[in-house]
Amino acid sequence: MAAERVDVVVVGLGPAGASAARSAAARGCRVVAVDRRLRAGYPVQCAELVPGLVGQDVAAFAPAVRQPVQRMLTRVEDGTADERAPFPGFMIDRARFDRQLVDAARAAGAECRFAQPVTAVDACGRVVLAGGGVLEGAVVIGADGPRSRVGRALGAVNRELVYARQYTVPLRAASDATDIFLSAEITGGYGWLFPRGSHAHLGVGVTAGARARLGALLAALHAELRRDGRVGRRSHNLTGGTIPVGGRLPPQGCLGERLVLLAGDAAGLVNPVSGAGIHAAVVSGGLAGSAAADRLEGHCAAGDDYAEEIADLFGRALDHALMRRRQLWRQPRPSRAALRTGWIAYPAYWTAAADPATA
Repeated sequence: MAAERVDVVVVGLGPAGASAARSAAARGCRVVAVDRRLRAGYPVQCAELVPGLVGQDVAAFAPAVRQPVQRMLTRVEDGTADERAPFPGFMIDRARFDRQLVDAARAAGAECRFAQPVTAVDACGRVVLAGGGVLEGAVVIGADGPRSRVGRALGAVNRELVYARQYTVPLRAASDATDIFLSAEITGGYGWLFPRGSHAHLGVGVTAGARARLGALLAALHAELRRDGRVGRRSHNLTGGTIPVGGRLPPQGCLGERLVLLAGDAAGLVNPVSGAGIHAAVVSGGLAGSAAADRLEGHCAAGDDYAEEIADLFGRALDHALMRRRQLWRQPRPSRAALRTGWIAYPAYWTAAADPATA
C-alpha cells in the first residue's frame, strides 16, 4: 500500500495531540492526526481536575466545567485535614473537554481520524497503522500518552509509572475542596476525593510494586469516608490508568530525516508528585504544532527551539517535583513529616533540598 504523505502526522488525539493538530493546521500545514480510540474523550481515564489557569490556554473552556474548586484539604495518616486556600481549579467533563479540542483542530483544517491504532513507527519515522496504511509526514508529533510508540522509536521511554484506580461515589454534602490522602501505605502515590456536584471521584494511585493492593486500598478509603458520613455506598464508572512520574524526556529528535516532537505525557510532562498533566499537555501540544510549522517554513532549529521552550516553561517545577518524589519514596516507610515535605500543599515542599545531589 502506498504511503499517504502529509506535512504533519500527529499520533494521539488527547489534549496534547488535538492542540498540536490545531496549532499546525492553523499555520497552513496539512495535518493528519490519528487515535486508536473510537471517539474523542472515551474512555475517560482521568480524575478531571485542572488548574485555574487552563482557561487561559483553551478557547471556549467554560462548557466543559462541571464545578470550580477553591481549596485543598490534605490528610496525613488519618490526621486532621490541613487546608490550603486559595487553591483554585476546575473539575471538568474530560470527554467534553477533549471533544472541544478535537473540534477546534478540525475547524483549523486538521484531519482527525479515530479508530486508527498505530502498530509501529519505523526507523525512518513512518507511522504504520493497524489496517496496513502508512502515514509519512515531514514532521511527526507523538502525543500518544505515557507508553508512546513514537517516543519508543526515539528511545524516549517513560520508565517510572504510577498505576491508578478510580470510581465515582455519591457525596453526602456539596464541597468546594479537593481532598488528598497521604499515607506510607499508599506507596508512591496518594488517595483523592474530587467533587463533581452531587458526586465525586474517589481514587488511589501507587507504584508498580504496590499495584496488587490497589483494589484493597481504594476499598479501605471508601469505607473510611462512608464511616465519616461523607460519601455513599454505591460506586460506578470504575476506571484506571497509568501516569508517568519519572520526569521530563527529551522532547525532540530525528528518525531518518524527519523531525519528531513529543508532547504531553509522551514527553513526561506530568508533575511527578501530583500527577497533574492536562495543562502541560495543552500547552506543549500547541507549541509542538507551531514548531512543526516553523520547520516546514524552513527553520532548521525548530526542534531545538521547541525543546528549549519546554525546558523554560516546565523544567524547574517538574525537576523539583521529581527531586521531592525521589527523596520521599527512597525511604522504606516515610514519616508524617516526610509525607508533608513531599506534597505540594505544604510550605516545606517548596524549599530547596538539603542535598540535591542525592535526590
